[in-house]
Amino acid sequence: MIHVKTKFDRPSEDAIQRLSKFSSATVHEAQGRKGALSSRIKPIERSMTFCGPAVTVVCAPRDNLMLQVAIHYAQKGDVVLVAAGEYEEAGTFGDVLGNAMKAKGLAGMVTDSGVRDTKDLIELGLPVFSGSVCIKGTVKETIGPINHPLVFGDEIIYPGDVLLGDADGVVVVRKDEIEEVIRLSQARVDAEDDLIRRYKEGGTTIELCKLTDVLKAKGLLVEDAELEPAL
Repeated sequence: MIHVKTKFDRPSEDAIQRLSKFSSATVHEAQGRKGALSSRIKPIERSMTFCGPAVTVVCAPRDNLMLQVAIHYAQKGDVVLVAAGEYEEAGTFGDVLGNAMKAKGLAGMVTDSGVRDTKDLIELGLPVFSGSVCIKGTVKETIGPINHPLVFGDEIIYPGDVLLGDADGVVVVRKDEIEEVIRLSQARVDAEDDLIRRYKEGGTTIELCKLTDVLKAKGLLVEDAELEPAL
């Protein structure tokens, strides 16, 4: 088996840029409530965001050897995604590797394991998302696959699929579905903007969400009032 694959298709920079303007929740909802990675995975600082093609890495727990190899082969704009068995008690990534990624222009780092040196990483400005923060160190012993499909939480992720992360979490978009997801995400934003406008103009949740028939069917009773009609 070839451990490190270096050739895979990435979406265009233009498509990635257009997708990046949407939130992780919007993209998740727009593509049929799929693609959300584990809710454990959060940024080390809430303002951090990223959007880019995935370089997939499998590391043994408490071992960051293949992470270092992945950084070597990753290209500008890539997001390094590390599956390490959801092992929380290890700082598999810190400021030294963070500087290596920043120098190469990589878009972000995501791991289901732990990271450390978070103060320095925040000052560095590299988006880092992890399952935990842990000061415990790692070894460099175990060879594993890079740029092979991997399972991360409940999602199968292929190299070149697009990862988008923000304060709420991380979502994956299949690289061959990116244009459709952009279209659906924009449609969802437009619809929500219109709903917010109508709320500001005095509309109510029951009216605008057309809940009257649903609530009547479920037998909702309101003291001294009738359910408002749906619009």
